Amino acid sequence: MKTKIIAAIGTALAIAFGGGAASAGPTLNAVKQKGFVQCGVNTGLPGFSNPDSQGNWTGLDVDVCRAVAAAIFGDAKAVRFTPLSAQQRFTALQSGEIDILSRNTTWTLTRDTSLGLNFAPTTFYDGQGFMVPKALGVKSATELNGATVCVQPGTTTELNLADYFRAKGMQFNPVVIESFDEVNAAFFAGRCDVYTTDASGMASIRSTLAANPDDYIILPELISKEPLGPAVRHGDDEFFDIVKWAVYASIEAEEKGISSANVDEMVKSQDPTVQRLLGSNPGMGQALGLDEKWAYNIVKLVGNYGEIFERNVGVKTSLKLERGPNGLWTNGGLMYAPPIR
Repeated sequence: MKTKIIAAIGTALAIAFGGGAASAGPTLNAVKQKGFVQCGVNTGLPGFSNPDSQGNWTGLDVDVCRAVAAAIFGDAKAVRFTPLSAQQRFTALQSGEIDILSRNTTWTLTRDTSLGLNFAPTTFYDGQGFMVPKALGVKSATELNGATVCVQPGTTTELNLADYFRAKGMQFNPVVIESFDEVNAAFFAGRCDVYTTDASGMASIRSTLAANPDDYIILPELISKEPLGPAVRHGDDEFFDIVKWAVYASIEAEEKGISSANVDEMVKSQDPTVQRLLGSNPGMGQALGLDEKWAYNIVKLVGNYGEIFERNVGVKTSLKLERGPNGLWTNGGLMYAPPIR
């Protein structure tokens, strides 16, 4: 009897903890069946997600989706993009119109819970700020009492704006415009004194839409924490794991000095961490239900996190953004991947 009980316990533990590869959930099965990842992105935010005249998308958020496609298919082009407004984005994910939302979206408690979303690791640490015409003569957000402020509804930006002015005992007049293009046009046409959104977004908008970018300044204050990153639906842990570890793999690759240029040489490394990451020591792909070259394909086809950052928003782009908190933890930043083992 004791032997039977022990055997039964062993069987139960094997079922509970699993001894083989991860099973495919509904999203991963659907993605594999159609042959591509459907990714929700911004309608047009240079540096993060922006189409050219031929409909080719580029940007940091776009590359996150390409990394997921590379991990699943070994093909970074196996992804299609759905441009979404701030108001459309969550419904599109909840309804299954898209598989992953990668659209400069802030991770918050209520979005993580009541909206039925799971946020993967942060891909860009940001904060909300204010942009004003230089001619206004304002040097600090504390001088904005009574200002008219352009803002989009249905965003954390709108809520943070109200919180900031209330906390400072100041008044403001909101100019609330739903369309991204229209709110930008309103600000540059002088309909409001101030534009508020994430600092990275303001840098993008100023560099691409202002007739003379030097006529506008971004004030020094950041009034919020805006951890931006991809989100998936609740209830599909297998796909969530893939998205999560695709991001971590790009961060770990940068930390270990693995780039798209040297990844073929790094496959020969004797470093056990590099061997596990690149699949020369198998097991990590099986754990995710993917080919053992899943992370190799991310780095080879898309790049490590540093390459993705610099190519899209770094100091040599029109946005001219420093790494700052988006640097590796070893360089004083916040980018940190858990052990891949």
